[in-house]
Amino acid sequence: MNRNIRINIGEQRFYKLREENSLYIDKTEFIREWWETGATSTLITRPRRFGKTLNMSMLECFFSNEYAGRSDLFEGLSIWENGSQKDREKYHQLQGTYPVIFLSFAEIKAAKYEEMTYKIKRVISDLYEKNRHILEGTLPGENEKEYYKNVNSRMKDEEVADTIRSMAHFMKRYYDKDVIILLDEYDTPMQEAWLNGYWDQAVQFFGGFLGNTFKTNPYLQKGIITGITRISKESIFSDLNNLEVITTTSNYYATAFGFTQEEVFAALDTTGLGSEKQEVRRWYDGFTFGSYTDIYNPWSIMSFIRNGGEYGAYWTNTSGNGLVNALVQRGNAAVKQSMEELLQGKSITAQIDEQIVFNQLDDNVDAVWSLLLATGYLKVLDTRPVSDSVDDLCNIVYTLTLTNFEVKQMFCNMIKGWFNSNVKSSYSAFIKALLLNDVDAMNEYMNKVAMNSFSNFDIAKSASDDDAPERFYHGFVLGLMVELADRFQITSNRESGFGRYDIMLKPIDREKDCAYIIEFKVHKPKREKSLEETVANALSQIAEKQYETALTEEGFAPGRIRKYGFAFKGKECLIG
Repeated sequence: MNRNIRINIGEQRFYKLREENSLYIDKTEFIREWWETGATSTLITRPRRFGKTLNMSMLECFFSNEYAGRSDLFEGLSIWENGSQKDREKYHQLQGTYPVIFLSFAEIKAAKYEEMTYKIKRVISDLYEKNRHILEGTLPGENEKEYYKNVNSRMKDEEVADTIRSMAHFMKRYYDKDVIILLDEYDTPMQEAWLNGYWDQAVQFFGGFLGNTFKTNPYLQKGIITGITRISKESIFSDLNNLEVITTTSNYYATAFGFTQEEVFAALDTTGLGSEKQEVRRWYDGFTFGSYTDIYNPWSIMSFIRNGGEYGAYWTNTSGNGLVNALVQRGNAAVKQSMEELLQGKSITAQIDEQIVFNQLDDNVDAVWSLLLATGYLKVLDTRPVSDSVDDLCNIVYTLTLTNFEVKQMFCNMIKGWFNSNVKSSYSAFIKALLLNDVDAMNEYMNKVAMNSFSNFDIAKSASDDDAPERFYHGFVLGLMVELADRFQITSNRESGFGRYDIMLKPIDREKDCAYIIEFKVHKPKREKSLEETVANALSQIAEKQYETALTEEGFAPGRIRKYGFAFKGKECLIG
């Protein structure tokens, strides 16, 4: 690697990168593209760590009058170099001429509603403190000065809604120019609200705030909102019918966030890592924005370069996976079963709605896949109408798969994390007992696993007692897939013989390991007197349905096929 090139990972201040001459992938065409659009307010959604904050900082450095005279920050970049002479002169004249409000909610993470509102009030009060020089002018009256001084972390929740519009009014009068407003990571507090159970309060809080800031604000020149998700209009955007929404399926700004393959390969050549292009592509390629494919996550690429070409799950190992973890862990059996398909490198189909309805995430499987697509963990392979019927032409089915190898590694680590340290040791001991055919030890450890893990897979609001065993079963299967992926091909709920087996483990090394068929049964007290009878019924089903057919057809000797019945009664388990 070329050690003379400065790699400043995590630096989101545009001016800092430029002043320190750090490696910077030129995204200044975004300035021109955004300024030329007719939209007053724009929402742009992209996955986390895709350069949203850096681009917002770039816009601030370009337009804000705080950076008047700092055209040097853009020397050698596209905004100064490309376009006609007239166009370049136009943007030179624009630089540093507008009052700009730049807010970030990226750090608004709170377990309680009151904590969330306090943190937002702090952000707003810091904005007012920063612009306190406005009070020194002659324009604000005494009542306005009193209002200004009362904007602080102790103000009432209902007073927050109008604070940014009021600041825009102050700035308009002070600078005699309409204001540009940049709001970064608007949905971070909303995601925390859903995870921590105060969603309805947060919706009410943000609805008025966003409406007053970006719609009914006569002092707004242009505004941008960035986030990971497009939250349903019915939730917090009901008053923002003037909002232009740019999601990951749109061609607008498609190359402004994230790195294109051309940019990545050029950076690898510049830093002496050009020989790694194909492996970098396997690990980190796969994101698609609109019709633009081969988009890379900047965090992973910069981390890879900084670490001298060492591969790792850089993006997926950073903070921010709590929502994704909850979606899959809380997910019903259909969600977990689809995750099994995805981890095997297969694809799934779903109808995607880009307006994320958080209240549907516990009940609507497609809503889960919609959010995982928006957050970058899935990519689109193709699309098709639900049917050829005229009524269905607008209803699109998406074929989805995991974005890349890095994302697969993240999900494997996430699933391991479902089994906490105490359960983990029991789970590992169970697997060891399974491979040794030690039924007594299997029973001992599986009961410990079930006792401590059932609640992990039964935490959705819509979950029922009847649903809990199936949620646990599919969580258990995912755990097996992660722990034994290097020794077995693991499938579940597949046809074989005259029925569908629950779990089949096919060894990669047939000389070393046996094959396994496992059938799960929930105890039915009206039909079965004991768990022993439930186990017997499970084993009978394996025999009657001839589940071993798929294995014997591949040449497995009957003596190399182990068959187990798992019976559940609440959190009690019996294996036979």
